[in-house]
Amino acid sequence: MNPINQILTNFPIMVLDGAMATELERYGCNLNDRLWSAKIVMENPELIKKVHLDYFQAGADCAITASYQATIQGYQERGLSEEEAIGLIQKSVQLAAEARDEFWNQLKDKSTRPKPLVAASVGPYGAFLSDGSEYRGDYSIGEDELVAFHKDRIRVLVEAGADVLACETLPCLAEAKAIMKVLKDFPEVYAWFSFSAKDGYHISDGEKISSCAEWLDGEEQAAAIGINCSAPQFIESLINEVKSRSSKPIIVYPNSGEEYDATSKTWNEELQENPFSSNTQRWHEAGAQIIGGCCRTTPEDIAAITGWAR
Repeated sequence: MNPINQILTNFPIMVLDGAMATELERYGCNLNDRLWSAKIVMENPELIKKVHLDYFQAGADCAITASYQATIQGYQERGLSEEEAIGLIQKSVQLAAEARDEFWNQLKDKSTRPKPLVAASVGPYGAFLSDGSEYRGDYSIGEDELVAFHKDRIRVLVEAGADVLACETLPCLAEAKAIMKVLKDFPEVYAWFSFSAKDGYHISDGEKISSCAEWLDGEEQAAAIGINCSAPQFIESLINEVKSRSSKPIIVYPNSGEEYDATSKTWNEELQENPFSSNTQRWHEAGAQIIGGCCRTTPEDIAAITGWAR
């Protein structure tokens, strides 16, 4: 059964976690690397687990694994064997599951929240390239190559026992279609599809978010549709656009409001006028049922969501 629907049948909102990389950096990790947080799965896996625990304790109903940039090819380029690479991708799921189970077993009152899910992050092809194209979608390859790129990693994540796939920061509908083609080989697996957006109506490559929602609405395995890794000021409009073309649950987990320079790989820390947490309740009122944070958000931001949601 669709695990997201199971939660939303019993609870009005599902709270996601926040940024993994931001927390790893707060713990002293250097992530200026093509592997990004996937590097820490290799170097310091217990720290990944600690961040997952921090978010569960803050109230998250779902952990997104540190597999966003974890690909077999990426690890092989670092000198690892295919077997070692597969083991690390599996480990990203295992770490989240261990943190979830430890947290849940120690929680005394389980009546106010669902048992959290483990969502295996499936980052876009552009994340593997690490050239900023995950925010443009101007890939030089077609659907068949995208299918081939995603197939092996998705198989590993599914076999590792993830509850759902988080197909996130997708810059183009073509990549969502390629991933959906892969999912046909795993008919019992559900995935959410969240795109990166350039404004209140269009995803990164210029396609209308409403067109993406309309196409995904007909796909049984698409458990939710929405936006992540985008500016908070666009979210309400994007929710309305998705809602106009789809009856699927809407998922939003934007950035904190700081701006990212994909060339220098640095953040402009001048926040937008409205702090992140003050926007989240408005997004729920607009129609989002699954809400969390992406880059530069913290356990404190997630705790602020649970403060009004529970």
